[in-house]
Amino acid sequence: MKARFLTPLAAGLLLAGFSTAHAASLTIDCGATANDVQNCLPYAEEWAKKTGNTVKAYTAPTSSTDKLALLRQQFAAKATEIDVLSIDVVWPGVIKDHLVDLGKYSKGAESKYFPAMVNNNVVGGKLLAMPWFTDAGLLFYRKDLLDKYKIATPQTWDELAAAAKKVMDGEKSAELQGFVFQAKAYEGLTCDAIEWVYSAGGGTIIDKQGNITINNPKAAKALDTAASWIGTIAPGGVLNYGEEDARGVFQNGHAVFMRNWPYAWNLAQDKDSVIKGKVGVAALPSGGSSKAAALGGWQLAVNKYSKNVDAAADLVMYLASAEVQKKRAINGSYNPTMPELYKDADVLKANPFMGQLLEVFTSAVARPATETGLKYPQVSNAFWDAAHDVLEKKSTGTDAVKKLEAKLKTIKRDKW
Repeated sequence: MKARFLTPLAAGLLLAGFSTAHAASLTIDCGATANDVQNCLPYAEEWAKKTGNTVKAYTAPTSSTDKLALLRQQFAAKATEIDVLSIDVVWPGVIKDHLVDLGKYSKGAESKYFPAMVNNNVVGGKLLAMPWFTDAGLLFYRKDLLDKYKIATPQTWDELAAAAKKVMDGEKSAELQGFVFQAKAYEGLTCDAIEWVYSAGGGTIIDKQGNITINNPKAAKALDTAASWIGTIAPGGVLNYGEEDARGVFQNGHAVFMRNWPYAWNLAQDKDSVIKGKVGVAALPSGGSSKAAALGGWQLAVNKYSKNVDAAADLVMYLASAEVQKKRAINGSYNPTMPELYKDADVLKANPFMGQLLEVFTSAVARPATETGLKYPQVSNAFWDAAHDVLEKKSTGTDAVKKLEAKLKTIKRDKW
């Protein structure tokens, strides 16, 4: 009789009391883009093969705003369709009542992650999600064009605008834009706009004590500065751009600068990319006070209404492991949530900027989700609407932050 050897993972599952004999069929939300699925589903299937279970991918809305709205509808109906959820860094406090406490499944593994990222996912003493990958806004630029015109990497937003204009004037191409970013009225604009405001010394909308701070001259000026880019160095169409829209323009060689998340690096280096080998990455410019990058990133959580909670939790722990995070960093430019991987030679070879910009990732500016809890979606919606009005030239920065302050007071009422 041929001996049967268990994989370390399968053996660990059996020791933990999880039997592979009771196969589970799980549905996982890997993310919204093709890159997300390509760098998630194969590892989920790898886990399924080792444990005797099956997995399939759920197709989520591309907009994080739409995704959260749909999730809340599904939770209200106690839907069991999705077992493993990928959730935005600002969601744990918003959907806390519908997630499984992973504390009993992690067995202390959370000590290997950046403490701030773990703390973000602990609500009411419960570990509601595992940090999967972290994000921070970055500046992508055409290093070939900057070299051609002898332009240094911009350190301020004004320098970026001047550099973009110089290259556009020199290239004399109707298709070449100076700067593309996320300016559609959605969560992505909240991220971009908080970078502009914070880097100008205008704060973070709401401070750590829960005070509304957005109505100040520096915040107003930051929004006016961003509005000045529309129609000069940025196309009018940017007002409807999300991450993938901006990446599409940049990767097709039609923009000098782009604000986006780190995932864009790997795709820009694809063999079919027209800008392969021509891209540089840097910290976002300063608005006069400091450099600022919005803290992003996604977590893995288990739907409380899943029919296979134990299996789903085990899949989460597998996908969030150092082994899988390393593969995702190398193959998809996903920033690990474990300090040790930022010293890994293979990771740094694939993503040189990760080591250079570690400080950007670990000291990024958080959106005021912790302070506002369940009301964060309303706060963010009000902020991106105000920013969008300024970008569209429907309002000045001064008027927008004044009106936004009044709206936020209404949302807050007695407390967040």
